[in-house]
Amino acid sequence: MTEVRSRISSRSYLPGARLPSVRAQALAMRLSVSTVVEAYERLAAEGVITPRRGAGFYVAGPVAPLALAGMGPKVEREVDPLWISRQSLEADATLLKPGCGWLPSDWLFEAGMRRALRTVARADTLELVEYATPLGHPGLRQLLARRMHGIGVDAAPDQLMLTESGIQAIDLICRFLLEPGDTVMVDDPCYFNFHALLKAHRVNVVSVPYTWTGPDVDLFEAALKAHAPRLYITNSGLHNPTGAALSAVVAHRLLKLAEASDLVIVEDDIFADFELVPAPRLAAFDGLNRVIHVSSFSKTISASLRCGYVAARPDWIEGLADLKIATAFGGGRLSAEILFATLTDSGYRKHMETVRERLAKAMEKAVARLGELGIKPWLVPSAGMFVWCQLPAGLDAATVARACLKEGVVLAPGNAFSQASSATGFLRFNVAQMLDARVFKALGRVLSGQGA
Repeated sequence: MTEVRSRISSRSYLPGARLPSVRAQALAMRLSVSTVVEAYERLAAEGVITPRRGAGFYVAGPVAPLALAGMGPKVEREVDPLWISRQSLEADATLLKPGCGWLPSDWLFEAGMRRALRTVARADTLELVEYATPLGHPGLRQLLARRMHGIGVDAAPDQLMLTESGIQAIDLICRFLLEPGDTVMVDDPCYFNFHALLKAHRVNVVSVPYTWTGPDVDLFEAALKAHAPRLYITNSGLHNPTGAALSAVVAHRLLKLAEASDLVIVEDDIFADFELVPAPRLAAFDGLNRVIHVSSFSKTISASLRCGYVAARPDWIEGLADLKIATAFGGGRLSAEILFATLTDSGYRKHMETVRERLAKAMEKAVARLGELGIKPWLVPSAGMFVWCQLPAGLDAATVARACLKEGVVLAPGNAFSQASSATGFLRFNVAQMLDARVFKALGRVLSGQGA
């Protein structure tokens, strides 16, 4: 019964679909025929399925509400992207969160935000109460175009559209380019919320191992031939969760493969301001032809200020603007005004210099302390907040995360980031969230109990 309910709630079984025969279901689930008959009869009594004499059992309508947690193979909650996100977002102040994906609140640009709020409060009434234009704040788009030029991406202001967040930008792109059943390629490992978002679009997901210089190009080419994906979603600049950076050689090879296969690439650049030296951008080499560039400032200014953007070729921006109107209408005019005032604040550049210095020191300390526990970095990143680490041999990251949660420490196990479940022994650490010695004490107690 549970299996059938799960498939209905995940829309694997749609209204009117014929269920496997009693004997086929019994064989597939290794149950007795009588057990399956009893389960089907109970579901029929509840109105979930409908029996048709001589023809079997069929799913009753209407379409079930979409239940993301029930889609795909069942996984432990410690590696479920939705559970990890909710655990981090709902955690109270007493929990330590080295597994979360953001800076401590006192590292963000609070002073600049307060100045921006005072500035916007004195603005004309229109800025405070009216809808935004379809593309969003003209001044902010001009500023963003200039900032993108600094990393080699040439985009006119009318090639940029503001969104409520970077994730909303990717969601709109998926609505724009994908149909249920299409295939999307991601890195392995990759940002775990990509997995959750793609579930909602009911697409097939394939992954390609990520190396120190970008995705494994040979396996990338093989996946293109085997699966014909429509999209490839990746991080540019600093990769989440590995901290690696794309090389120019790999970027050129990826773009040649994409052109030959008609692949569209979505490049998420949310960590741009953490870089010491800008890495190559696919959008820069491609000229925003088949690469779509997205980002936001939730990691550097404020997660509460919901404002992101998407840069793409003009005809695609037109279609995306229509979708934005259909799904969110005017967008956040007030957020854009506040972000524009914050980014043009003279203190933002110095603020980010300080953040980069603090992260470098935190990275050095965290890697050293983790090393004392036998936890080794896969790569020591050149910048940023994340370090992707391997546990001592034989230890399971989900088991360690479960034990650490009892100690008041929220971790991010590797398989939450891995579509292929190939990162059982890995954890992603946020070094900015590891300044409290209790993190390492808890890890030490758990690892010693696990036999490390």
